[in-house]
Amino acid sequence: MEDLRDKYEVVIGLEVHAQLKTKSKIFAPDGCEFGKEPNSETSPITLGMPGVLPVLNKEAVNMGILTGLALNCEIPERCKFDRKQYFYPDLPKGYQISQYDEPICVNGYLNVKGKRIGITRAHLEEDAGKLVHAGADGLAGSSYSLVDLNRAGTPLLEIVSEPDMRSSEEARNYMEELRNIVRYIGVCDGNLEEGSMRCDANISIMPKGSKEFGTRAEIKNVNSFSALQRAIEYEIDRQIEIVEEGGKVVQETRLWDDNARETKSMRGKEDAHDYRYFPEPDLMPLKISREWVEEIRAKMPELPQAKRERYMSLGLSEYDASVIVEQMGLALFFDEVLKLGASPKIAVNFIMGEIAAYLKETKLEINETKLTPDNLVELISLIEKNTISNNIGKQIIVDMMKDGSKASEIVEKRGLSQISDTGAIKEIAQKVCDANPAQVTAYKNGKVQLLGFFVGQVMKETKGRANPKAVNEILKEILD
Repeated sequence: MEDLRDKYEVVIGLEVHAQLKTKSKIFAPDGCEFGKEPNSETSPITLGMPGVLPVLNKEAVNMGILTGLALNCEIPERCKFDRKQYFYPDLPKGYQISQYDEPICVNGYLNVKGKRIGITRAHLEEDAGKLVHAGADGLAGSSYSLVDLNRAGTPLLEIVSEPDMRSSEEARNYMEELRNIVRYIGVCDGNLEEGSMRCDANISIMPKGSKEFGTRAEIKNVNSFSALQRAIEYEIDRQIEIVEEGGKVVQETRLWDDNARETKSMRGKEDAHDYRYFPEPDLMPLKISREWVEEIRAKMPELPQAKRERYMSLGLSEYDASVIVEQMGLALFFDEVLKLGASPKIAVNFIMGEIAAYLKETKLEINETKLTPDNLVELISLIEKNTISNNIGKQIIVDMMKDGSKASEIVEKRGLSQISDTGAIKEIAQKVCDANPAQVTAYKNGKVQLLGFFVGQVMKETKGRANPKAVNEILKEILD
């Protein structure tokens, strides 16, 4: 299949639904907290009872505008809501209030790892409920389905990209950057597992050099970054196989089954006219003044790309900067450490080293440990003043994360202060050399890499407390 792939160009566009972090739903007063008892977060408006009227949640509009600005979109002075007609058991009203031809955000773009990906639009809409398939062995063999309407009416921002991506890796990078942005600006928690951020992928293939896109298939049910890549890779191969065998790809919606590692046909793909859109009669068109837009722009926090660039300007590698920014809690913690005047280089070594390892092992976020920015800065200060060695710092940082101890308290209690007395170090170094005559001879005969062995022995004798610089200088003096 790899050889066949060389004949085709892949065209990918993503539709991402981000659930906005409002306290109530987009047109109703009921809450939208995840994990509540089924059908407990509902109201007559959500249920579509006769005579009820929707009232637009202003905070959802604010979040839509903020996201649009973060995605370099234009914010039109007017947008409106429309009814999208379709029947599904978890859609109480029999229609969804969405935005069709006049969305809140248009003509944006994202620069992702050097590639500019266009964003056609971002529009506000309400979510549907959720079907829980039960019985036998899940969806395939379920004997009945339950409807949970807690999610119905929660505010969504659907972000539609241009078909600018040409590989599953580019699609994943775009999706990851988009999640970073909505999390940093505080409009969505980006939790793919809980469904607060969902992605549909439109995929087609065309012969290399062609200017005409092929027939696309839309892939639904993608709930992780790795699943997105797997689904795209499978769909590329599926479409190439169809074309190579003389068939035609049909426009349809397909479901990704991550267990079976394949897409399955779900239904023929509807076009806009199939939904019979018409303007929502119970909501007036919304006018968005330029003053309103600028008021929201003024609240824009530092975006991930700007944060990465700032970290790199402090001497961090592109990799380190990207890893820290990817974990928002870690980035905010790092920023607090920097504000307190700590050395960026030493701080990032701890964050990317012992701290990251502890977080991975315990599956905790940095704010779930007892380490504070103040305590890390104190630890770094002790290292810079040569009160303790860097190795001692690495030994005590885990205790600081576990119980919130201050570095100075641990050092005093355990007697870990660095030995900088050259006389004491020289005595220990001489003792080590006397105990290892064969290695001394080998060193003197040209095996200079054995210096590391002697340094290690001295550090072992001093339980890591000796000043490494002084140890190196004294050993060279003795051995040379």
